[in-house]
Amino acid sequence: MAETGKGVTAGKLAINVQKRLTRAQEKVLQKLGKADETRDAAFEEMVANFNKQMNEGTKLHKDLKAYLTAVKTMHDASRRLQDCLADMYEPEWFGKEEMDALAEEMIEKEMDNNLEDTDTLWMDYHQNMMDKPLSTMDAYLTQFPDIRARIAKRDRKMVDFDSARHHFASLQKGKKKDEAKIAKPAALLEMAAPSWAQGLISAHQVAQTNLSYNQAEEDLGRAQKIYEELNVELQDELPALWDNRVGVYVNTFQSLAGHQEKFHREMSKLSQNLNDIMTKLEEQRELKKGAAAKTGDGARSDEVNHSESAGSPPKAAATSGSEGDVPPGFLYKVKAVHDYAATDSDELELKTGDMVLALAFDTPDEQDDGWLLGVKESHWLQNKDISAKGVFPENFTQKV
Repeated sequence: MAETGKGVTAGKLAINVQKRLTRAQEKVLQKLGKADETRDAAFEEMVANFNKQMNEGTKLHKDLKAYLTAVKTMHDASRRLQDCLADMYEPEWFGKEEMDALAEEMIEKEMDNNLEDTDTLWMDYHQNMMDKPLSTMDAYLTQFPDIRARIAKRDRKMVDFDSARHHFASLQKGKKKDEAKIAKPAALLEMAAPSWAQGLISAHQVAQTNLSYNQAEEDLGRAQKIYEELNVELQDELPALWDNRVGVYVNTFQSLAGHQEKFHREMSKLSQNLNDIMTKLEEQRELKKGAAAKTGDGARSDEVNHSESAGSPPKAAATSGSEGDVPPGFLYKVKAVHDYAATDSDELELKTGDMVLALAFDTPDEQDDGWLLGVKESHWLQNKDISAKGVFPENFTQKV
């Protein structure tokens, strides 16, 4: 059985080698102009379109994969950048003890949620691109290898058909010559063979010629059938595949554009949230700087007043003479930047733009963090009394 298997394999190999030699010989004859070649201009145009379509699809698939790689790289870079920001963000930078702990906690929570949402958005965007545009192109490109192999097979079978056609035509010509020779036997044959044997010899020659002719005719019919079946199939499939490319490109780029639009819209919201968080942190930093500056200015003012009162009696007298211009306990002037509605009888109601004269509390224990005591400048200038004084939130005003 092993020998039989080897024999079958060797036989097939010999047939394949013979086919290749025959095809090569036929192509040489066609190139030299000694044999005509079957040409189909419409089919050649279809093949040119197929090759163009395959190259474009392959390039688009490659560029899509490169785009997804860039998205993954951007995701990783964004994650590292966000992680760096999260690591650097420390509430104590802005004076956790002096600021509202609740506001600080809210900012931290917003920061964590923003970073988590950003990472999720990148992952969803990458996954959606993998599921829709790239998978569409993957499915689209799977058609090309099979069709390309069948086009190559069709070309080989066309050469086989041409070779069989030329062989059959040559036998037809040879048969006519043989018939002419048989009709007029050579003188030598007539002289050498008896009359009764001449008929047998002629019949044998006719039989051999007919056998070769019939075999060539069968080979031609078989080669033509195989070639035409492949040709018809491809003539139906190639135009349909060519027209299908438009729908594939539309679906791919519509899906790509849709996912990009959604991603950038959501990312824009998260970027705005992050910008708002940074704005809050900057506002807190400015408030802390303002509070520290006020404390320092108050201390320096006390030192200056003390030195002036101790070492410069004339100047002290001048100051004493101008005490009517500002109320007792005056510290500095502030301007209201927001409206404030008083909720208690000891509070001062503010309107945006009001100028307020900040006053010192009678006892430091009365002052709450973030609150000031003062009287409106308009009231003081008109009445010269501080009976309308009240407390108000410091962050609703700005020092002038």
